[in-house]
Amino acid sequence: MANIEGPLNDVRANREVSHGRKETRVTRALTVTDLGLDFPHAVQAVRVLRHRTDLKTGSVSRQTIYAITDLPSQQASPQRLGQLARSQWAIENRLHFVRDTAFREDASKIRTGHGPENMATLRNLAINTLRQHGHRRPPPRLLRPFQPTAGPTEHPLTRPST
Repeated sequence: MANIEGPLNDVRANREVSHGRKETRVTRALTVTDLGLDFPHAVQAVRVLRHRTDLKTGSVSRQTIYAITDLPSQQASPQRLGQLARSQWAIENRLHFVRDTAFREDASKIRTGHGPENMATLRNLAINTLRQHGHRRPPPRLLRPFQPTAGPTEHPLTRPST
């Protein structure tokens, strides 16, 4: 039997205008225990609704994020949980930007055997090599798939002898 404690409507809203958009984030937290799920340490369930309006185009988007935490409401209010969820995007942007854009890791279809680990190792090698040479991001040529240059299709060493 699930045990639900505390107020159901503990909501915190945060509004800001920056980067050419108006954004409202509404965080609702609910204290839950003994749900019998595969999350034995879950204490709070969180829902963050994000409404974003592009001030230039007027286009509107809406995103819902769900999370669970082992932090009780005394340690993490809905406001604090909203801040934690927002700070996760900074980590995503900083650490995974190169993987997601230059290497298209999220679109990878390699799913079996040691393939995913091997590809991650190659990406790490490329990223670390670039960083050692002072690059924050891969040069633009890595953003495009390999395109052979125009010219002879045969390698000079494998050309048939005449």
